[in-house]
Amino acid sequence: MMGSGLYDALVSERLLIPHDEVDLAPAEPDIAYRVIRPKPIPFISYPYEWSFSQLKDAALLTLAIERRALDFGMSLKDASAYNVQFYNGRPILIDTLSFETYREGEPWVAYRQFCQHFLAPLALMSYRDVRLQKLLQTYIDGVPLDMASSLLPFRTRFLPSLAMHIHIHASAQKRYADQAIDARSGRKMSRTSFIGIIESLKSTVHKLHWKPGGTEWADYYDATNYTDAAGKHKTQLIAQFLDKIKPQTVWDLGANTGPYSRLASKRGIRTIAFDIDPSAVERNYIESVAKGETHMLPLVMDLTNPSPAIGWHHQERQSLLRRSSADGIFALALIHHLAIANNVPLPQLAYFFSEIGRWLIIEFVPKSDSQVQKLLASRQDIFPNYTQEGFEQAFGQYFVVHEIEPIHNSERILYLLERRPE
Repeated sequence: MMGSGLYDALVSERLLIPHDEVDLAPAEPDIAYRVIRPKPIPFISYPYEWSFSQLKDAALLTLAIERRALDFGMSLKDASAYNVQFYNGRPILIDTLSFETYREGEPWVAYRQFCQHFLAPLALMSYRDVRLQKLLQTYIDGVPLDMASSLLPFRTRFLPSLAMHIHIHASAQKRYADQAIDARSGRKMSRTSFIGIIESLKSTVHKLHWKPGGTEWADYYDATNYTDAAGKHKTQLIAQFLDKIKPQTVWDLGANTGPYSRLASKRGIRTIAFDIDPSAVERNYIESVAKGETHMLPLVMDLTNPSPAIGWHHQERQSLLRRSSADGIFALALIHHLAIANNVPLPQLAYFFSEIGRWLIIEFVPKSDSQVQKLLASRQDIFPNYTQEGFEQAFGQYFVVHEIEPIHNSERILYLLERRPE
């Protein structure tokens, strides 16, 4: 790979993460050739946390790299979605060792994996329900093609691309499941046919679309109870807090489409914008790409059920809390949803936030607020401790209060808290 010039080409085109060769003793000297140190990725995310367009862009990146590799006599032997990360606002391949020499006449060995990791989930998200992205969390090596074939609408069998790459592919997998690979490779695949498969996959992925609809959260800022004055004051306060604490990283929990996340990312702060709503995250990512933002990473995340550790020995994919933490945390218009809609006690919320960041910019929304009244309209009020006093008592166990600022023309209060020293 290094001698062919492929590495230099991919790195210069920002398709592959760069690495240095280092003079370190390998863990297993008898089988080691070189030791390389890739450029670190600040935060590792997983495909089941990406929006539709993030997964689509990762798929197109993989195909672009495969096509580029063929020009240098190389080919990808892996097409795992986990080989892609988002860095500086765009997808990039991180598996330097996933290349092998292209051999004329052999099919693409990573074809099945690409279809399971990328094409099948994208098709299901496009034609059925965007939330089927979460199948990637259950099926760690991609969505089984027979499952995808059965879940997709019957009409997709008449679309030549999906018929070939998913429906017929699934039938072939089942038919030849017990046969050796060599026994079913009846004839050789020419280079032209090989490239034809890559181009067909590229065209198929390009044709898959999903338009984020109007949901409660994606349209939240269109129906908020903030006045213009209150919104401006809240923005000013957050900006002041950021300038005071100067974090290197920020996690915006419940970021929606990212308006407050951008207060951090525009300051050059690496910002991860988490939200439970795929529509909100999709809109955030599309805006991020359109603006060429390099410090924003939108991700789909349910804080009441965050990504767990999965895979062999629970160590292949790490849980959210094991991966990283942040200097600063945003919890804006969030805790009433967690405390009232999801029954998480305030002391547990305070402990959770203290686990993931040093600084906390948090908005307290009282029961008298119209948004809280909506939550209580369909349920009994069993939250006697959900008061400003109860909030300050619960969070005071884990945080020191630096600022308390009522937001103008609203009943809401913005706090700047710092985790207590251990």
